Amino acid sequence: MTSESGSSRSGGVLVSGWVWALAFLIWIQPVVADSGVEFQDIAVDGGAGLAYQRAPSHTEAIWEDFRAQVIFPFFNTPLTPLKSRGAPGVALLDHDGDGDLDIYVTNGPGVNNSLFSNQLLETGALSFVDVGATAGVGAFDHDSSGVCYGDIDNDGDEDLFVVSNFDENRLFESNGDGTYSEISAASGLSDDETYSVGCSFGDVDGDGLLDVAVANAFDMTNQLATATPEPFLYNQHNQLYRNTGGNVFVDVSESSGFLDQVGFPEGFEGSPTVTWALAMVDYDLDGDTDIITADDQAAVPLPRDGGVVRGIFHLWDNDGTGHFTDLTVEKTLNYIGSWMGLSFADVNHDGALDFFSTSVGDYATTLLTPLDPVYGDFFNYQLGDQTSRWFLGSSDGSFSRPDVGELVATPFGWGTSAEDYDNDGDTDFVFHGGMMPGPVVQTCPAAMLENDGTGRFSYDADSVTGSTDHELRNVQGMAMGDLDGDGFVDVVSVSNFDIPPDSTLATYNHAWGSPFDFGRYSQHFVPTGEPLVAEYSGVVYADGTLSVEINSGGNGNRSVEVKALGTRGLTTGGVVNRDGIGAVVELTPDTGDSDSGGSDSDSGSDSDPAAGRTAMKPVLGGSSYASQDSLELTFGLGSLRRGNVDVLWPGGVRNRLYKVRRDQRIIFPEIPCSYDGDWASFRDYKRCVRDALDELVDAGVLDQQQKNRFFGSAKRAYRDEQ
Repeated sequence: MTSESGSSRSGGVLVSGWVWALAFLIWIQPVVADSGVEFQDIAVDGGAGLAYQRAPSHTEAIWEDFRAQVIFPFFNTPLTPLKSRGAPGVALLDHDGDGDLDIYVTNGPGVNNSLFSNQLLETGALSFVDVGATAGVGAFDHDSSGVCYGDIDNDGDEDLFVVSNFDENRLFESNGDGTYSEISAASGLSDDETYSVGCSFGDVDGDGLLDVAVANAFDMTNQLATATPEPFLYNQHNQLYRNTGGNVFVDVSESSGFLDQVGFPEGFEGSPTVTWALAMVDYDLDGDTDIITADDQAAVPLPRDGGVVRGIFHLWDNDGTGHFTDLTVEKTLNYIGSWMGLSFADVNHDGALDFFSTSVGDYATTLLTPLDPVYGDFFNYQLGDQTSRWFLGSSDGSFSRPDVGELVATPFGWGTSAEDYDNDGDTDFVFHGGMMPGPVVQTCPAAMLENDGTGRFSYDADSVTGSTDHELRNVQGMAMGDLDGDGFVDVVSVSNFDIPPDSTLATYNHAWGSPFDFGRYSQHFVPTGEPLVAEYSGVVYADGTLSVEINSGGNGNRSVEVKALGTRGLTTGGVVNRDGIGAVVELTPDTGDSDSGGSDSDSGSDSDPAAGRTAMKPVLGGSSYASQDSLELTFGLGSLRRGNVDVLWPGGVRNRLYKVRRDQRIIFPEIPCSYDGDWASFRDYKRCVRDALDELVDAGVLDQQQKNRFFGSAKRAYRDEQ
């Protein structure tokens, strides 16, 4: 792509039964979408320099002992580790400032985390070199899980925060030359007493410095914590750290109100829960950074079966100063589920921010019923109780839960991204996942959910038919971004272990009428014929792998890429962190008949589905599950030629740039002069804009031509909004 600014490039059905061998399956013809794009994995067998194997955590030794005993009574299931091979995450970032996306992947103890440096600029081909160790972010002795990144000191480069369920959390400051220095202890973030799984950056108090929230769960040495009679006993509160400057963080979890959770039964108010993912995001578009967490009901029975509420979303509303109130119940987000990952966008083009959350899925529950004799109605789930699904925002900040339509049921999910992967002008969802809750392993066949433009989704199986078989991968983290600079987003996912390709997989014992009914699972232990007793199947799971699936862009659609740039320290009135994290970006396709630039005389057909539909995405410093998407946002234009870009910055300032042409990459700086502000006169507004743009030219952010363009757009935006 060419650069515009400085760089190139329903319920009611009960789940029952257990099938220990291949059983009769009601085959259906799946209803699938056809996006016109195809993904191809370039990391197979270490291709393109992407050699990665996930080293197991120390808890794998527990499974080794059970396998050595051969016979496995189901009563031992709660004593098995939840993630014996760890919970790797992935982040897509430009670590060396060369304009292309690199890949950071976490690993287990005794193996370096990988930082795959993209060689596209250097060689002209998409290939990678692992510089994790030499760059100082290998963390060889660390059992790393989630990762997030952001410019914590506003010096123009990305700093990395890596968390762990078993070790202390670590912060790596970028030195600006592609290398890093570990500053964990000095920063105040190296807490070795928490069981952390993920993190997210955002500025909660509006001082232009990135703060960080940490998602905590429980000690994953065994699964007892997910199925205890006291459902909050083993859990840990999440944490919020305020950046005080100088790369020093202070725990403000209590003083900020972040510990005052609601939505639980009497006697459990404020209790900690199991949080798998969180995101710092302006959910209500009021200009400040709020927080949403995805929590897990797990094996705690539902209230209708005598259990209590544990797994709901928590929506922490910011008052603008960094003090939070949990509005979960008020905003109707107290939906019970086994919520795993989070991604955000406006999927139905109504101007409100929506989100998607992965869950354990409808099929996983059918694999747990052999434990019913032990736990009674413990797993008495209905269709829809565990479905991954989207939630639609409204103008008052509340959320509704629509049915999932023709999807009917979904498989297991961890990581998720909200991206317009076919560039047709609306946001799709992608998710992956896999889990070994005991004697079986359930994975996910790559859930590509294509949006029809109204916020309804269908399964796009064709896009991944020729790529990696993800049913053989126990995927944890995933992220998306444009790795090869062609204007289409790509998918990166990481597994903690893989199923051997010659394994015999069992089919689901229930067909819901969903396109996912074809799914299969691996039997770690198989039945002996004796009640509640199984024996080791002999299957040896391999170390986890990295998948880097490149988008073919085969449908001919086009896009615009937008990189938000906060100007704290660059302009007199700039208040936003340098990465623009917390901003919300919109693109509205322009269907006008003329182009003021003169190079594209028409703007495409008004009949294009993208015409007139505004797409919206936030700039997030971590969400998904243990992972972070690219900070550069890709907006599809279909066959249209241009669109108008709006940015709502943290603090509430709004800027607009008109007539951004397709295939352009826009670095959009914060101009601290809102076109909808309360100005004494147009002259005062213009003076503010001109002064800020002059400062950005002096700082080398814009050239004179770019300055003139932003100035012209700012003036027009003011007139259009008055």
